[in-house]
Amino acid sequence: MRTLHAVADLRQAVRDWKRDGLTVGLVPTMGALHEGHLSLVRAALRATDRVIVSIFVNPTQFDNPADLETYPRVMEADARLLAEAGAHVLYAPTVAEMYPSGFATTVSVCGVSDGLCGAHRPGHFDGVATVVCKLFLQSQADASFFGEKDFQQVHVVRRMAADLDIPIRVETCPTVREADGLAMSSRNRRLTGPGDRDHARALPRALADAARAIADGQSMDMVMATTRDRLLAAGFSDVEYLELRREADLAPLARFDGQPARLLAAAWLAGVRLIDNVPVLPAKM
Repeated sequence: MRTLHAVADLRQAVRDWKRDGLTVGLVPTMGALHEGHLSLVRAALRATDRVIVSIFVNPTQFDNPADLETYPRVMEADARLLAEAGAHVLYAPTVAEMYPSGFATTVSVCGVSDGLCGAHRPGHFDGVATVVCKLFLQSQADASFFGEKDFQQVHVVRRMAADLDIPIRVETCPTVREADGLAMSSRNRRLTGPGDRDHARALPRALADAARAIADGQSMDMVMATTRDRLLAAGFSDVEYLELRREADLAPLARFDGQPARLLAAAWLAGVRLIDNVPVLPAKM
């Protein structure tokens, strides 16, 4: 595996591959890799001939400077994992490479960025759309791979690529979970207090129970109130949002109409913001 830091070097590698008729996959990450990321790498390896994994802690998508400062950075360990997984290139640009002096452009995606994380993290999705747009153009990849855990982010990226006519497939892969059901996330390693992990597993369990209740036709207001109370009783300090959205376009839903939907949540535990989502499926007859 090669490690590249400059756009020019990345583009030269991709030109060489494409001259040989090879397809290229891209897995954008911010590092602190876990099995969820590695599952995306494996999906990219199955679907394309050469795989680039980018690691870039993007400052423009952090609304909280302290969160940016404490975001885990373990580049050497990440590089070992990627080499073992079979990635062909680790692309690790510096902030100056991504945002050189005079940089003045922002990509903003309306509609699917409204509400949910977009409402609680001002400017977050502008930062995501801008950096992913740059990575798409820098890599000229044929396909990119994202996890369903960041469900709203996937919609933002899809909309951005479609609207800007970027010729890349945006592939989504299932959320990878810990043995206790908690969605894998780089932030999970910050749950270090006594009982934090035991409390955290209440989130996927509460969402799964709520999804079944909604599909069974129970009152949305009652299900949402019960789920919020359950999370607070489990040790969460705040439920930032808990919403049902249509899966196809993230439109808010006041009730489940039998069409594919997602129940999405963000909640705070021990100073760590956890997000998760589960599909809402029609009840079996």
